[in-house]
Amino acid sequence: MRRLRRAAAWLVVLRPDSTDAGPPPRGGVRAFAAPEPPWWSRRFLPAALCLVLVAAGGLWVGSRWAPGCHPALTGRVSVRMVDGECVGYSDTAAQVFNTDPGQERLRAVQRRIFAQNRAAEDIWQRSDRRRPYLTLVYLGTLTGNRTRADEESYVSEREELEGMATAQRALLLEPASADGAALLRIVVANGGRQMRHAGQAVSMLADLARDDPTVLGVVGMVESRRSTADALRELNRVGLPVLAPTLSADRIDAHSRLYLQVSAPNADQVRMVEAYARNVLRVDEAHVYWTTGENSSLADDLYVGTLVEGLRQRFGSRITSVDEWRTGHRLTAECGFPGLLFYAGRWSEFNGFMRALRECGDNPPRHLVADDSVNRYMANPALRDAAPGNIPVTYVSKAALATCPALRDAASRRDDTRAGFLDLVQARNLLDPPRCRPESPVPVGERVSLAYDAAMMLVRAMESLAARLRHADPRRRWEPTSVNPVSVHAEVLRQTTGRGHPGVAGPIRYTPDSGEPLDKPISLMRVERVPEVTVEPVEVFRCGDGDPSTAAACGPVPPPAP
Repeated sequence: MRRLRRAAAWLVVLRPDSTDAGPPPRGGVRAFAAPEPPWWSRRFLPAALCLVLVAAGGLWVGSRWAPGCHPALTGRVSVRMVDGECVGYSDTAAQVFNTDPGQERLRAVQRRIFAQNRAAEDIWQRSDRRRPYLTLVYLGTLTGNRTRADEESYVSEREELEGMATAQRALLLEPASADGAALLRIVVANGGRQMRHAGQAVSMLADLARDDPTVLGVVGMVESRRSTADALRELNRVGLPVLAPTLSADRIDAHSRLYLQVSAPNADQVRMVEAYARNVLRVDEAHVYWTTGENSSLADDLYVGTLVEGLRQRFGSRITSVDEWRTGHRLTAECGFPGLLFYAGRWSEFNGFMRALRECGDNPPRHLVADDSVNRYMANPALRDAAPGNIPVTYVSKAALATCPALRDAASRRDDTRAGFLDLVQARNLLDPPRCRPESPVPVGERVSLAYDAAMMLVRAMESLAARLRHADPRRRWEPTSVNPVSVHAEVLRQTTGRGHPGVAGPIRYTPDSGEPLDKPISLMRVERVPEVTVEPVEVFRCGDGDPSTAAACGPVPPPAP
């Protein structure tokens, strides 16, 4: 106790807030003085440290995200900046891919899909989760193209997204009591220009599929390139099926046992072009020009590479010239050429190819035929406006049965599949602008029906599997883990044997050991005056009708009735 009193007395003397303001008396006890604080506790340091962390964080964030590419607090979003492109996936309007001027239609269809995602989720919840519910990923090349402000350079991607949005809308219109009708959520994913960053996108999608059992397949891929083949192998490794609306490089199905394509392979395209040249044009000489797009090569571009090789084999010595065409190369040697002048390149160079032919003036080549990539050019009014008006173009189409005239004709014949599709694309609350309406005859788009068919094949397979499960217990809720992606792929194959799937762009049939469709309809479309964008192309030649008994049939198509 005595020691406590003594310590207390010393504390009174040492208190720093003592009322004795003057200096201590000489010889007395010196007042307590606190030492200087260490440098690391100074008041300015925490603020400076925060600034350093914010700056470093900004540099890190800037390397991964940018305006128009950032993580979202809601929905399924995973993105990062890769070489200036926003790569990853999204199912919500908080992340829409591509901010370039002139690409509003691409952004608009993404927003439409994301709004329908919310509607599908709401209907599923209100159905007490009895309806089958699945997620499909659209994987395409949504960024990276250099484009003018008035030029739409993502026509293929926009049309494929429109096709998937149309399939999604068809399912939303099913009656509330239709417990067997599936509901579809769509995740939009970007693999970058020419699918160069598809590997990173697939890695992110693999994580999504592990966390979300409703993810059952991928639609899209857009271009047959080496990077696409790499992505197919990786998707096969993680167990995700792929249904490609337009890929057609020969033997690309060898890269995944879970791969199926909707369009005819290049071998069928080459067979048709040769039959047209021999039986209709009656020419015995051909010149071929090819391109692969910027920073690519014939080895990397599987579509162009297998197409050129197929032409060499099919035409043999009748091909007297095979050349790469580059911007700036003149084509005056082709002026007045009486044989087949075939463009076997990418759409992105076809505009320059046509402008080069302007030099021919009143003596153009007689028979210009182009591959199916050119349909992207034909869907771009800003580019067509500068084309010469005296050079008709005949080009390959994978969806001639889904043009507006063909759909109207099918509807008049009570073809329920095509009539239902026509009703959907004509509706004012789906595609912008609506298609095939009498007062505004906007073409439906080459790839809309192909992507619609791809999505619906996966949906119907899922519904078939769900029906078997529901047979045992009609009142059971839908359990996403009840099916898996591999079983859905197997069911697609089961359903597409025999008569096949009744696709809008033609029947689709497969064999168990191939991802290429059998005898898929493929056509040649002719445009007399390229700058006249309001005039529908006319189908002039067709091969295939989905019937194995007529697999070799190719012939002219009679002109439509007046």
